[in-house]
Amino acid sequence: MYDHKMNSFIEEIRITLQGLANQKTLETSSRFFKEGEAAKVYGVRMPFVNQLAKDTLKMLNGMEKEAIFDLCEELWKSSYLEEAIIACTWSASLHKLYEEKDLKRFEYWIETYVTNWADCDTFCNHTIGQYMMNFPNQLEVLKRWALSEKRFVRRASAVSLIVPAKKGYFLNAIFEIADILLLDVDDLVQKGYGWMLKAASQSNPEAVFDYVMLKKSIMPRTALRYAIEKLPAEWKVEAMKR
Repeated sequence: MYDHKMNSFIEEIRITLQGLANQKTLETSSRFFKEGEAAKVYGVRMPFVNQLAKDTLKMLNGMEKEAIFDLCEELWKSSYLEEAIIACTWSASLHKLYEEKDLKRFEYWIETYVTNWADCDTFCNHTIGQYMMNFPNQLEVLKRWALSEKRFVRRASAVSLIVPAKKGYFLNAIFEIADILLLDVDDLVQKGYGWMLKAASQSNPEAVFDYVMLKKSIMPRTALRYAIEKLPAEWKVEAMKR
């Protein structure tokens, strides 16, 4: 369980992040987020954050999965982007140990702590994406997320399938989630499901093209442009015609 030793470990990470921060990165990072997104940042360049995540992960070797998840949750609670990235690296590293019950905890993190697109995409692309590859019987949960009132839960329903989509998996579920999100007015959600379709087009181009052609008269242009980005040029011309 979470104890004094773990607390000291988290504090050391925070002190390290503070030492790596610089004003220029802080100002640049703040511009990446739109109105309505909550993101606190130390101002640490991502290569340094990723290296810190890898270095600290080695220090967790031999620790029980649930204890690592407890540490992840402490990082998530801070609302700092850099801490969330570290938490995402740790949780993704445990993919071989995932159990079906872990989805409840992952869902809680998304519902409670994810407040910007960077948190959402980093966590969902890897941790949730791999979880779904391990337990495809849980895909129905993503359809429920697509109906959420929370924008980042809806985005999560789509971006969780980016990696499986590139590999050619779950095409039916991808189209079902796209159908649910089709007329969503939030541009971050539109970009999310458009990205999901674009990823699927890398392994199933004809199927994605057919889907886009069927829906293009009502699909928001933002989602449409994302969805067709990897398709052949002549197909893109056809898809953009009204």
